[in-house]
Amino acid sequence: MLHSHLTTLHAVVLALDTLCQQDDCATSHLLAGSGINPADLQRPEMRISIAQERQVFRNAIGKRQDLGLLLGRRMHVSSYGLLGFSLLSAATLGEALEVAFSFPALLGTLFDLRLRRDGDHAWIEASHYRDTPELETFNTEFCLASLKLICDDLLGRPLPLEAARFTHKAPRYQRQYSRGFACTVHFNAADNAIVFDSHWLDRRLPLADPVTHRDTLERCRQLNREFISHLALISRVRQLLAKQLPTAPGLDGLARQLRCSARTLRRQLQDVGTSYQTLLDELRFEQARRLLEHERLPIARIAEELGYSETASFRHAFQRWSGTSPSRYRRPAHA
Repeated sequence: MLHSHLTTLHAVVLALDTLCQQDDCATSHLLAGSGINPADLQRPEMRISIAQERQVFRNAIGKRQDLGLLLGRRMHVSSYGLLGFSLLSAATLGEALEVAFSFPALLGTLFDLRLRRDGDHAWIEASHYRDTPELETFNTEFCLASLKLICDDLLGRPLPLEAARFTHKAPRYQRQYSRGFACTVHFNAADNAIVFDSHWLDRRLPLADPVTHRDTLERCRQLNREFISHLALISRVRQLLAKQLPTAPGLDGLARQLRCSARTLRRQLQDVGTSYQTLLDELRFEQARRLLEHERLPIARIAEELGYSETASFRHAFQRWSGTSPSRYRRPAHA
């Protein structure tokens, strides 16, 4: 199943709104290393990479460990734009969930989502997580809490759950789970899922409208096709750059490898909310973190591996990406 390298700013803006409360210093701290500027937050059409979103979340959970639950309880169906309108106008809850799970790129999920019905019970399951392990608990909480809220919004009332299951161990803030799920919660489970009475899948939605639903569903298909083409471009660019980090080809060189002009490539990347330098910095930052956390290479050698002719340039870039120096970043990693 397709998983997006691009996503909207909704979750990032929500995290900032939840934690910062108009504190500019806190905003700068949470955006550190993401390549997202405060001015970007005013551009609702902008797309960011999962790596950029990941960095914001990594910064944010340092302030609130239970942030996944907090955000999930605020990620209303209206946050999903056109897809959200399509879900609201569907005939039943079951139909709406099937539509949502058929557009994972528009939903922005990091999981394979499945709706399963078995007699009197229905399950919404999130499996095959595809992102960094350090954020798995956060992303699982965010995913299931937001899906529960989507169901509540669609029904116009809270969906009664019979159980919620999580594969991770119980966190220190496990009491917070009862606020979001209002049911028995199981940790160290075999899967990540929420369980409810299957009759709710047949419940007619209060905002159901067949004409609106047909129209928005077709527009979702068109948007999904555009999004998939954008993902293909981003994936190809990242793949080529990853193989050439020590000797990055530059925009002109990369364009020649893609058999297009530099002007065309620049425009295509701008259309999806990114740039050559942004993608190169993302890959360099990912590789730098990996080398600092798992290798004992000297800082100067890491700089060479990433294509920097001067160690000072790498130190400056890493400070800009992460908000700290490479040596300070490495110390807690090995501790």
